[in-house]
Amino acid sequence: MNDPSPTTDRAVRPAKKRPRRVLPLGRGRGDGRPGVSATVRLDRRTKNLTKRLQPGDVAVIDHVDLDRVSAEALVSCQVGAVVNVAPSISGRYPNLGPQILLEAGIPLVDDVGPEIFAKLSEGDGVRVDGGTVYKGADTVARGTEQTAETLDASITEAKANLGHQLEAFVANTMEYVKRERDLLIDGVGVPDVATRLDGRHALIVVRGYHYREDIATLRPYIREYRPVLIGVDGGADALLEAGYRPDMIVGDMDSVSDSALTSGAEIVVHAYRDGRAPGLKRVEELGREAVVFPATATSEDIAMLLADEKGATLIVAVGTHFNMVEFFDKGRAGMSSTFLTRLRVGSKLVDAKGVSRLYRSRISGWSLLLLVLVAFIAMTTAVFMSPAGDVIRPLLADRWHAFLFWLTGLFT
Repeated sequence: MNDPSPTTDRAVRPAKKRPRRVLPLGRGRGDGRPGVSATVRLDRRTKNLTKRLQPGDVAVIDHVDLDRVSAEALVSCQVGAVVNVAPSISGRYPNLGPQILLEAGIPLVDDVGPEIFAKLSEGDGVRVDGGTVYKGADTVARGTEQTAETLDASITEAKANLGHQLEAFVANTMEYVKRERDLLIDGVGVPDVATRLDGRHALIVVRGYHYREDIATLRPYIREYRPVLIGVDGGADALLEAGYRPDMIVGDMDSVSDSALTSGAEIVVHAYRDGRAPGLKRVEELGREAVVFPATATSEDIAMLLADEKGATLIVAVGTHFNMVEFFDKGRAGMSSTFLTRLRVGSKLVDAKGVSRLYRSRISGWSLLLLVLVAFIAMTTAVFMSPAGDVIRPLLADRWHAFLFWLTGLFT
């Protein structure tokens, strides 16, 4: 699974939004106190918290080495401030999340300690000023406020540690080869599915970096080739948001909505190697059947292995992890499977990451409309001003009157 921790085992349903207690918000309230004052929302898992955050909330998380996807989700929720129980950048590698928050103007307080979860409850009013969190007049927690200077120093230190992380990544890769060589080499353990992939293209969507831009760029390709649309967990919702219905959903079902699971797509539940599939219970509760795929790889990897083994001629990946820093940014040893999976399917794999940045049309829709209008005016002028216009004008007039007669007949 994407995350071997016990918390991933729980099938998480989209949280229902609770009535929000409106508090004064902003850097400097009516009472003159500095900082950000708002409602607090708490969760040890960032992706669960983002489902119920509302604009202006103070988000309390427990996320070592805050990754880019989580940070972008917090920014899109328009949080007022982020308070992290753990260090947002530990120095293991130069992760991208803290910088994204600071660039968005969101205060980030780090390393406040786990006691804050016992001192605050969901919906409490808090004030974040500098590195201190207040509840009323009481100090709830103290931490380190990240600034551009502290972040630069942490990133410099983290870059120096990349070598150690690379060594650990290689060691994890070798362990994965020992466990899953039959799957990687011979496809042993890949389940049978109802969706036909043989001889077709497969578009695999992960709700990762730049997925919206890349899906938008691939619209002509999707329209022409009609690939099998495979959503990896929340990637199924990304397809629905873009106006497409997924043909297949692959994952441990912890970050996909009920509406996606009931959209009619075939469901493949990612299970542990011993066959335990915690996400299967949620699927069954929705009245859906599912195929179980046991593997120690990540969900995006088993989606690629499935498409390859079932005969897809081309695999187009959107939002997946592509380079070394992105592997580390997930903070999981299991990301070593991604490297090996790409070796297995490399001859078929096209990574759409960055397509939207590589190519953007420099001709706007208004420019095309103006071009067509000018061409029409030029052709009309040429017809009426040329000697042949005496012959063409009566013909066009007859055609126009015939059209009006037909149109009138529709309403009489």
